[in-house]
Amino acid sequence: MITTEKKQKIIADLAKDKKDTGSPEVQVGILTARINEITEHLKVNKKDFAARRGLLQMVGQRKRLLKYIAEKDSKKYLEIIKKLNIRR
Repeated sequence: MITTEKKQKIIADLAKDKKDTGSPEVQVGILTARINEITEHLKVNKKDFAARRGLLQMVGQRKRLLKYIAEKDSKKYLEIIKKLNIRR
């Protein structure tokens, strides 16, 4: 599970303003952190299929959010991809 401090850091880094916690950019950042944690968990626990299913759902959600961002503002999409080290 992602820690509160880590989540706050991601929100501060990607938020548009001080109270922004739900914008697509912030959601992508939080999902990326959770995906990275679950990926590390699955490297150790190869047979945890429930976690694998949750991981695939999160990857799909992040993909949809990134598609939305790309349609709205391609510059912001490229900036987020670069900042979070996500493949295109």
